[in-house]
Order: sequence, then structure tokens, then C-alpha cells
Amino acid sequence: MKPQPSSVLVVDDNEDIRSLLAGQIKRQGHTVTTAENGRQALELVRSHPFDLLLLDIMMPELDGYGVLTHLKAEPDLRHLPVVVISAVDDLDSMVRCIELGADDYMFKPFNKVLLKARVSACLEKKQLRDQEQNYLRLIQAEQEKSERLLLNILPQPIAERLKQGQVTIADNFADVTVLFADLVDFTKLSARISPKELVSLLNEIFSTFDQLADRHDLEKIKTVGDAYLVVGGLPMPRADHPAAIAEMALEMRQAVARLSAALGETFNIRIGINTGPVVAGVIGAKKFSYDLWGDTVNTASRMESHGLAGQIQVTAATYERLKNLYEFEERGCIPVKGKGEIRTYLLTGRKFHYLNGRMNGTPAVAVKS
Repeated sequence: MKPQPSSVLVVDDNEDIRSLLAGQIKRQGHTVTTAENGRQALELVRSHPFDLLLLDIMMPELDGYGVLTHLKAEPDLRHLPVVVISAVDDLDSMVRCIELGADDYMFKPFNKVLLKARVSACLEKKQLRDQEQNYLRLIQAEQEKSERLLLNILPQPIAERLKQGQVTIADNFADVTVLFADLVDFTKLSARISPKELVSLLNEIFSTFDQLADRHDLEKIKTVGDAYLVVGGLPMPRADHPAAIAEMALEMRQAVARLSAALGETFNIRIGINTGPVVAGVIGAKKFSYDLWGDTVNTASRMESHGLAGQIQVTAATYERLKNLYEFEERGCIPVKGKGEIRTYLLTGRKFHYLNGRMNGTPAVAVKS
């Protein structure tokens, strides 16, 4: 591998030697900068990128040992190749320079052919190292991209467990709150707008829901068609998950109303909520997903499918956890397939306004409306 034209700094307090070295390096096709002492050399390498440093030892103000010590101590400079060219020809000096990070050591007066060979060797190694660093940066960028994609699919704690080699992930959560939401009259709307417009509208709606989920520290599970599933209380347990879900439900309803009015389209939302135990885990070897199972999930789904347009329907289990904080209307018992009669309530508003704005497991501070 032939070294490409590079930038070389020559440091020597002897003007004649500086000029001789500079001339030799220029004849190899490289750009040369000179410094007459170690302190000046450090100022230059800190402000300009160099590929190689030719360094004398015995210099005023700061000698070559001091320059090497500073270079080794600074992360951005410690890998700068250094060839020491010195009149000090004892073994101890050579060993000391190598220990301080020098790549090579030559005695004065230097041999021009040997100088050219050693400069070329150092620059070639520098170019190989630069290529390696570029490859590592590309690999790191790809790893970060893969990490972001993985975290778009899975909660971070679950992603970490998968990366650690866990093949089967299934956890029991004794107390969570599950929310199902479905867009009402969206099927009719989809029949009269283009597929591109439909997907764009769904993306705008669900992106708004995603922002709400992040704001309330909730875990989005999935979207299916025009349905949206989110849960509070997992994968990291928290005590206030019913209230966090209630806040999101109220804000989802407001967001859909705003979007419907802004777009001049008629659609609404129907929301169902239930609280209880679930099993959560990762399924699939390809296009895997984090999902929920259990009667709590099924009942929350029924609360949505048996709900009313524009309303938030909750079970008695959720109502009991929220009745002191939120306003409800009792809807009564409704027949639910596979469940029989279930008493339900409609969440209509807040009794309290939350001052902290985001519930993150700490009991919320509230004031009376």
C-alpha cells in the first residue's frame, strides 16, 4: 500500500536540520509544517490535523519527552504517529521514547533512504488505522440504527434481555391497565379516499397517540388496522397506571376531535379500558412482536367493541381504582359474549387537574377542579 500525500510536522530547534528534514519530506510528496520547540509543536497539533510527527528530543522550553508525554495523555492525539530523530544515541533514551508512545527512533545524522522508508511505513500504518476507525464508525452507526429499530418494536428492558441471549420471554404482571381504541366510521371514510390519503391520515392519528403514550410513560403494544392497543404498568411496574391510562384516553378523544375538525372529515373514537393481570412476552422468530394475553386483555377489547362512539368505557375494576379522581357515568350491565353481564362505566372527565403533567410512578400532585 503506497502512502497517500500526508501532512507532516517537523520539530527541531536546529534550523538547518529542520530545513533538511522538511526538504526530504516534501520530495516524498507530503505537506510539511515546522516547529522550533516542543511547546510550539503541541500548539500546532492541537489546532491542525497531522498524519506524522518527526520529533527531536533535546529542545528548549519543552523537550521531546515532554511532547510525547502530553500526546499520550490526550485522547485525540495519542494515536498520532511519532518518529523520534535525535542525536541522543543511547539505548535508555530509545526505550523511554518507545514507552512514551513513539513509533520509531532514528539517530542523527540520519540516513535519507532509511528516513524515507520509515516515514512511508508510519504513514501507511496511519492510513490503515484511519480506515479501520472509519469502518468501526460505520459499524457503530449501523448498530445504533439497528438499536433504534429494535426499540421501535420492543420495550427497552425486553430488547436488552433478547440481546443477552434469552430465547423465550414471558412475564406475569399482576396489575396493569389495558386500553383498546378503535376509530369509528373510519371504514366508510376509507371507501371514499385514496389509499395514500388513508395511510397518511392513520399515520397522523397514530403518531399523535404515540406522542401521548410517551408523554404518559405508557407502552404501546401494536396497531391493527385502525385499532390501537396501549398498556400501563409494564414492562416496568408502576402504581399509577390506571390514572395514566385514563389521562391518555381523555387526551386521545380530544386529539381525534381536533383532527376530525381540522381535516373536515367525520370520524370518532371508541375506547375500552380494563385493569387486572396479564401475561406479556415476545412471540415469533421473524417479524417478532411484544404482545399481551389473558382475560384482562380480552375484557378490555370487549369494552371497546361494546362501547359507544366518542365514549370511554371502563370495567368495574378500573372504575374502583379511579372513582375518586375522575368523573363517571354508570352505564349499567351490558351483555358481553363469553362473559355474560358486565357492569360498565363511562369515563367523562377529571375531578382533579394534575400539576406534574406526567405520571411516572410517583404519586401525582393534584388540586380540586
